[in-house]
Amino acid sequence: MREDAMASSKAQCREMKILNKHGMHARPAALFIKTASKFTSEITIEKEGTKVSGKSIMGLLTLEMYHGSVIKVHADGPDAEQALDAIEELVRRKFDEE
Repeated sequence: MREDAMASSKAQCREMKILNKHGMHARPAALFIKTASKFTSEITIEKEGTKVSGKSIMGLLTLEMYHGSVIKVHADGPDAEQALDAIEELVRRKFDEE
């Protein structure tokens, strides 16, 4: 199997709920991107059928992720599971806001 085919076979997705009181505004979006950018996997966020890059602040802010919003975080690459673990922990910690 080719290396690029092996990387794409590691695609994963997890559903997460935005827990912090003020939702996804500039500070949490910056933390999200900082976390996602540590990984080589492609990170995509999906809300109500709209998908954006998890490494784009403008993309994240356009999704209007309020408190209680449910999102799907997709990761595709060799470190997809680790990326999702780190992002899920950040969301669970409410972006360290509370």
